[in-house]
Amino acid sequence: MKLVVTVVGKDRVGIIAMVSQILAENNVNILNINQNIMDGFFNMVMIAEISESKIKLAELQKTLKEKGQEINVEIKAQHEDIFNVMHRI
Repeated sequence: MKLVVTVVGKDRVGIIAMVSQILAENNVNILNINQNIMDGFFNMVMIAEISESKIKLAELQKTLKEKGQEINVEIKAQHEDIFNVMHRI
């Protein structure tokens, strides 16, 4: 199953490293990453494969949200199908 991880917040050192570390520790493979910084604000979208992971999506979502709060960024992880439906025009 693929998931979409989004990160938004004020730019700071280590955002990508922190998110990548959490995913790697849980055997979640990053397939694609796109990030940019605009006027000091960080925005990132990752596509990841969670099929080989033993962690449940809800637990991963909670972990990412809590870590994001620690560094003042918003991190969301959604099943790819949910993300696509929510962002259809």
